[in-house]
Amino acid sequence: MKVLMLNGSPRANGNTSVALKEMEKVFRQEGIETEIVHIGNKDIRGCIACGGCGRQGKCVFEDAVNEIAPKFQECDGLVVGSPVYYASANATLVALLTRLFYSTPFDKTMKVGASVVSARRGGLSSTFDELNKFFTISGMPVASGQYWNSIHGAAPGEAVQDEEGLQIMRTLTKNMTFLMKSIALGKEKYGLPGKEASIRTNFIR
Repeated sequence: MKVLMLNGSPRANGNTSVALKEMEKVFRQEGIETEIVHIGNKDIRGCIACGGCGRQGKCVFEDAVNEIAPKFQECDGLVVGSPVYYASANATLVALLTRLFYSTPFDKTMKVGASVVSARRGGLSSTFDELNKFFTISGMPVASGQYWNSIHGAAPGEAVQDEEGLQIMRTLTKNMTFLMKSIALGKEKYGLPGKEASIRTNFIR
């Protein structure tokens, strides 16, 4: 099994990285393959709603989005990490996720998602909620820990002192591993849930 981890911080070794690396250690102990991709310092533009991805099967802009898309398709779980900016996620990360989720035509049902957020002090829960919405609109179960998946630190690397935050990451990883393995067994025995034809309702006629 494989988990793709996206570091949405512009700092490769900041506090978001501390959280992701703590998770990576536990994933490896559990026999889960991991890959951390640092995207927070990349030049990634937002979606322009051109509809080109619907015709091409990929985003029209050739950047990290199309590079990550096959990794996303192959993984069993996706972890998204971000620092908190004005009680929301890094704009670069949001631009990537918006285009990545919208432009990829493959079924994301039952891939397990988890979001991780880091901050000096506040804005964590709103950022956590923001990131989870990418999973819940896509039929992806969301892994939880023992608290909202957050860690605290101001200076880069300071989060190593947040013992509770590190424990949250370890608990999250164990729960996510269990969920992925359980889903794999369920798919083998029962298959994926059946889907109805999509119904789209517009409020303006």
